[in-house]
Amino acid sequence: MIESYLIPQANVLIEEEIKHSRFISLLFHCPNQQQMKLALTDIKLQYPGASHYCYAFVAGSPENTIDMGASDDGEPSGSAGKPMLACLQGANIGELGAIVVRYFGGTKLGVGGLVRAYTSGIKQGLPQVQTQIKHIRYPTSLVCHYAQLTDVEYLVNQHDGVVIDKVFTDRVEIHFELAKSYHQDFNQALATLTQVPVTSKVYSLTNGELMPECHSIVNMVAVQPKQNP
Repeated sequence: MIESYLIPQANVLIEEEIKHSRFISLLFHCPNQQQMKLALTDIKLQYPGASHYCYAFVAGSPENTIDMGASDDGEPSGSAGKPMLACLQGANIGELGAIVVRYFGGTKLGVGGLVRAYTSGIKQGLPQVQTQIKHIRYPTSLVCHYAQLTDVEYLVNQHDGVVIDKVFTDRVEIHFELAKSYHQDFNQALATLTQVPVTSKVYSLTNGELMPECHSIVNMVAVQPKQNP
């Protein structure tokens, strides 16, 4: 299973005129379908009165074949959205969205011409997309003392983790997400702060349910409250 992939870091805008029609192509970070809806709303405000607002997106990793979509927005079927999506799928970049705005210039392009026109700006823009690496995070948990909480949260943040929940009883149970590639370094950093053994469990999705990966249960050492010298 893929553990990390590239995602867009900044938007790219390409504008061109093809046989008197104006085409504006936008490439942007699109982690989900809701972000595509928001981007469409925004671009319709920026470019009002256009003839078509066609789009395509791959919301997950580049290998994802589920969280994706496309629209011809009134152009002949298969002449805009699907070719745009094919370009995105070949870019090896995840969470990538594209919107192409067309102001009709009076000359019909035909299906083949539309395919070329709607993919032209995307093909020009893809090499310009600045990217960053996204690591897939997995649910993880550990238990610590109240006095240890600040240190543990600091380590989670230092290792690009995200705290999801904290349960306070006589101790603190911390639920967070951490990339597998950071687990070893995280454990080593945690071990420098403590001497009491605890257990951190890493979970993965199995048949749609979170299941503990027994081979990933790591014996760590919990942070001891700091003593005054």
